[in-house]
Amino acid sequence: MHLSEIWVYPVKSLGGIRLRESLVEERGLKYDRRWVIVDEKGTFLTQRTNAQMALLDVAFSDEGLMLSHRYDPVNQMLVPFLREDDEDLEVKIWNDVVTARTVSKLADEWLTERLGKIVRIVEMTPDTHRKMGSLYADTDRTVSFADDFPCLLISQASLDDLNSRLSQSVEMKRFRPNFVISGTTPYEEDLWKGITIGDTRFEVAKPCERCVMVNIDPNTGNKSPETLKALMGYRKEGKDIFFGQNVVGLETGVVREGDAVTLSLNI
Repeated sequence: MHLSEIWVYPVKSLGGIRLRESLVEERGLKYDRRWVIVDEKGTFLTQRTNAQMALLDVAFSDEGLMLSHRYDPVNQMLVPFLREDDEDLEVKIWNDVVTARTVSKLADEWLTERLGKIVRIVEMTPDTHRKMGSLYADTDRTVSFADDFPCLLISQASLDDLNSRLSQSVEMKRFRPNFVISGTTPYEEDLWKGITIGDTRFEVAKPCERCVMVNIDPNTGNKSPETLKALMGYRKEGKDIFFGQNVVGLETGVVREGDAVTLSLNI
């Protein structure tokens, strides 16, 4: 088994960036979901209710994140690493209310125009303390602006099996994993308790619950119910539909594309 793809999604629910290597931090991969777009009330936005967010691409530059629209790639906007606007803002993400920092009024205006509603982009800073969920309630573990856990893992074999059940194949990026693992059987990751990627250990915490976001084509922003309907037919347990596994890094380390993936026995 080996790590065949590494992805980060710096701005929650916007486009992802494929990397050759990445630093594993307590909150997840470096830069992953460290920014989030919020409405006038400070509530986070995602593709679940704003499918057009799928058309906003993100790239790294020396100065920060470069945003662009899929259908207007020349018109770019910088979200600077060195904030041009620095106001504390309370933001709500699911049941959590945390303090984040504003970044750039120009970026706010650019995003407002493209999403058709007044929004702001805010950054998670070292002072932003968002604790992990109930599995880790007795610890001080923190998480980024990801839904629940620092990282998400899916095997290529699981996607291949899903595609065998669809009328039209879908890409892995529809499911927004951080790690894609090759060399497994379908859904083998369901049985894992712990893994080591390269030299870095991870706990496999729990299956990932899927929602309507998997019905959104990340290339067009269009919705089709087939993907979730297919998963519902064979990956439903109770009221939940599972695809992929949430994982937690147990130490700081660097993971690289091509790294061997081995099962850990000491989790």
